Amino acid sequence: MAKFEDNLTEMLRPAVEAVGKELLGVEFVSAGKHSVLRVFIDHENGIVVDDCAEVSHSVGAILDVEDPISTEYSLEVSSPGLDRPLFSLAHYQAIIGETVNIKLTMPLNGRRKFKGILEKIENDTLVVVVDGESYDIIYSNIDKGNLVPRFD
Repeated sequence: MAKFEDNLTEMLRPAVEAVGKELLGVEFVSAGKHSVLRVFIDHENGIVVDDCAEVSHSVGAILDVEDPISTEYSLEVSSPGLDRPLFSLAHYQAIIGETVNIKLTMPLNGRRKFKGILEKIENDTLVVVVDGESYDIIYSNIDKGNLVPRFD
């Protein structure tokens, strides 16, 4: 995750936790006047629309005061959904054995996108099996990762 997004996460975490929710992470998509700040929240009982509105109000107040984003943007607060974004090594640790989509910042063996089974994690290296072949992916090289939902 980019340092800017890390800083936003730490800035907003207390406001999200104050209303009893877990801040999974943030994603800032810069697109001029159409930029979007996405805040992903969770709770053991799930997330409903009222939870998103409550967090949006709390987070919006912090953003108004701190003003960390100099351009126009829209704020979106949502649950992680079935294709849960993965923001930390702990998020990956929790889903060992599941299928993941991973996009790297720097290519590994000539490719930047991997979709496969997260077999294990050793130190800060994820072992992902894609079509029977294992790839050792260093966590710091991950640009973006998501859980691939199963429909059994």
